Amino acid sequence: MGFAFIALITGSGLLGCNKTEKVRYKSGEERPGGQTSATVSGRNAFSLPSANMAVSRRLDFSVGNSFFRNPWVAAPASTKARDGLGPLFNTNGCQNCHIKDGRGHAPEDGQLNRVSMLVRISIPPSSPDQKLLPHQGVIPHPVYGEQLQDFTLPGGVAEGRVRVNYKYHDVKFQDGETVELRTPVISIEEPGYGPLSSDNNGNIMMSARIAPPMIGLGLLEAISECDLLANEDIDDKNNDGISGRANRVWDVEQEKTVIGRFGWKAGQPTLKQQNAAAFNGDMGLTTSLFMDENCTASQKRCHEQMAGAHPEVSDNILDKVTFYSQNLAVPVRANAKDKTVLAGKQLFYDAGCIACHTPSFTIGSAAAKEQADQKIWPYTDLLLHDMGAGLADHRPEFLANGNEWRTPPLWGIGHSQVVDKTAGFLHDGRARTLIEAILWHDGEAAKSKQRVLAMSASERNALIHFVESL
Repeated sequence: MGFAFIALITGSGLLGCNKTEKVRYKSGEERPGGQTSATVSGRNAFSLPSANMAVSRRLDFSVGNSFFRNPWVAAPASTKARDGLGPLFNTNGCQNCHIKDGRGHAPEDGQLNRVSMLVRISIPPSSPDQKLLPHQGVIPHPVYGEQLQDFTLPGGVAEGRVRVNYKYHDVKFQDGETVELRTPVISIEEPGYGPLSSDNNGNIMMSARIAPPMIGLGLLEAISECDLLANEDIDDKNNDGISGRANRVWDVEQEKTVIGRFGWKAGQPTLKQQNAAAFNGDMGLTTSLFMDENCTASQKRCHEQMAGAHPEVSDNILDKVTFYSQNLAVPVRANAKDKTVLAGKQLFYDAGCIACHTPSFTIGSAAAKEQADQKIWPYTDLLLHDMGAGLADHRPEFLANGNEWRTPPLWGIGHSQVVDKTAGFLHDGRARTLIEAILWHDGEAAKSKQRVLAMSASERNALIHFVESL
C-alpha cells in the first residue's frame, strides 16, 4: 500500500562447509533506529515518534498523524481539509490498511478482500520491442489503470471485487516436522467496466499487496545512495549466488530517474512520492505530484462523479503526513543480549541471510534532524533479489522483473502480531508465521532455506527468537 510487506524474512547466501566467525552482540544493537528508537511495546509499538524529536516538532507529527489516521470524505463537505475522496478508491483512510501503523493482512480462504490488501494490475508489452517511457514503471490496463479500486462513492461503479482462495502444500524439515504453506489465488468478480483481459495479448498481470509497516522509513530514506550501491552485485561478481540490484524509478519532482527505495519492488524513490501515490491510487485523492484522478478515459461514471478542488490534498497536508511517516520510531530491542537470541543470530549469519538482510548502516550529518548521525540496524539492503518462482508475481515494475522483490527491513517484526494479531508476512500476506515466510524463500535464497530445513527444532526456535527480537 503505500505502502505497505511483508516482509521477505530471511535473505540468501551461499552455504559452504564452514560457518561464519563467532557472532556476538555489538554495542548499540538494542537501539535499531539509533537515538530515534522508542522504548515501547504492545499495540502501540509502531505509533510513537522518534525518541530524539524536539518538543517543537511534535505538533507537526501530531498533525500528520491526524490526517493519516482519520477518514477522508467525498466532496463537497464541511470538512474541507479532508474532502475529495474517490470517486474510485480502496480505502478512506491510511490507518485502515496500515493498522496501528503496522502491516496489513490477506483475507481468509474464500473471502472477499476487506481493505487491507490491494491488487496492482497492468498488461504486458504488445510486442517484444515495445519500450516503456522513463516515467512508466508498468503499462497500465487501458480500462482499469494500474490498480483495481474495489470501492466507489454512492451511485458510482466499483472496478470489481477481489476474492482470495488458497492452495495448500506441506514443506518438511529434515527432522520430519512439517509446515503448511498456502498460495493465494486471486480472482476479480463483478468487473464494473468490462472484461479485464482486454489488452492486445488477452492477458493481464495481477499482483496482490498488503500494507507494509510504517516504522523507520525516514531512516531508510536517509541511507546514502553510495552505501546502497556498494551492496549491488548485478552480475554476481562475488560468485555467491546473490546478485542484488537497485531499482531505477521516476522521481516526479526531479523529473529524472533515480534509485527506488519504497514499495515491495522499490518502485518509489521518496516518502513524499510514496505518500502522494498512495493518496492517489488508494483513496482517489489528488496532490501536486499526481494531479489526475484515478479514472481512466473509459470510466464515464467515474468522470461524472469528480468533485472537489485540485489538488485535493494540499502541499501542507502532504508535507505533514510525510513528516509523520518519516518519524514513526522503531522499538528498542528488549532482549538483544539474550543467549537464545544470540544463538539464533549465529544461525542467521551462518545461513547467509545477511547477504541480503544487511544488518547496519551509518547515516551522515546531512540528513534531517532526527535521522542525522545515527547508526541503524534495519537488516535490509533495499535492493532487488530474485526470490524464485513460488513468490513470483510475473509483473515487472521499472527494472524489477516478475521474480524480484526488494529486501524488506526486519526491524520491529516481532511486534507485528502484537500490534495486530491478523498481520501477515510477505508481499501478499500469504505467510501466517515467520517460519512460513522463511520457507517461501527461493531463487537467490534457496541455499539459505536449505540450511534452515536442515536445522534441528531447537535451532529453528533460536532462529525465530532472533528474528522476533529485531
